[in-house]
Amino acid sequence: MRPPGSAAELEARRRRAAEHFQERKPLREIASLFGVSLTSVKRWKRTWKVEGVEGLAARPHPGPEPKLSEKQRGSLTKLLLQGPTAAGYRTDLWTCARVSEVVSKQFGVSYHPAHMGRVLHDLGFSPQKPRRVAREQDADAVERWRREDWPRIKKKPVDVAPVLFLSMKPGFNFSP
Repeated sequence: MRPPGSAAELEARRRRAAEHFQERKPLREIASLFGVSLTSVKRWKRTWKVEGVEGLAARPHPGPEPKLSEKQRGSLTKLLLQGPTAAGYRTDLWTCARVSEVVSKQFGVSYHPAHMGRVLHDLGFSPQKPRRVAREQDADAVERWRREDWPRIKKKPVDVAPVLFLSMKPGFNFSP
């Protein structure tokens, strides 16, 4: 299990331990001082002896190589911005399954549709929902209704007396 703290904080802790190695303090004392296991302190000291203080630096965890190269990712972004109809779909709505199909056809790389959302997020896209508007709807009439009719129909707040709180316990009763 990874210890709590950022990579920089953990690195700083190892570097402080290296100062104690130079002072030749007992390893058990260093372990208790930093709240870590003796095994960790022994590993740090072994690294410190071989590589010096620089060996205790935090190292990035690279992870697997991406399936799409940077050039392919740029091409995919341009393709997505052209829209689904340009890619041969009847509706103008991208789904993860559709994007996955396009990536497979264009680049020969297969992604599971459920993972495609993560790839799209890395490219700077975010999930969007299309607005549901009736085809027959008249935008001018709707705006006129919002501007003129709705304020007339909307209930107005009535001046109401403040709410009175009552309790069976004498200390809780109050009135304004």
